[in-house]
Amino acid sequence: MKRVAKFYKVSKERFKEDLDKAVPGFTDAEIDELYDQVKLPARATKGSAGYDFYSPMTFNISPGRELLIPTGIRVEMEEDWVLMLYPRSGLGFKYRLQLNNTVGIIDSDYFYAENEGHIMVRITNDSKVGMELRVDRGMGFIQGVFLEYGLTTDDATDTVRTGGFGSTN
Repeated sequence: MKRVAKFYKVSKERFKEDLDKAVPGFTDAEIDELYDQVKLPARATKGSAGYDFYSPMTFNISPGRELLIPTGIRVEMEEDWVLMLYPRSGLGFKYRLQLNNTVGIIDSDYFYAENEGHIMVRITNDSKVGMELRVDRGMGFIQGVFLEYGLTTDDATDTVRTGGFGSTN
């Protein structure tokens, strides 16, 4: 198996800034504790394709509601690879947990973005049976799969990324 990437934590300052925007109300001491306990993504088994991303905090999402989660994670990967993010299968099956952009695409150059390549996910509980979703801190809630991709023979793109969502267009 080819090894193509490495996960890192974003800086504490980046995590604090993004958490304050996404879920205001945490004290500095609480943010320090959340940051210190951020776990790097890992595969659950030797045969797992996906790397589980662990929630940095406990949260509940009622049916039809959404939440932006700063994961505290960034990833450095080889060029011509992409990290694709999906809900964990069990949470998708039980709660219809969805990423709001359906599949998260983390490009190899996102690591160098101005926001340190902080991976943030907006998720929705789309339960049709009224089940509230609870995710405890440290629980896997999304998973990422690395895939190699190709380019067209006439591709000539040379634009350099500076930001995240919408920064390239």
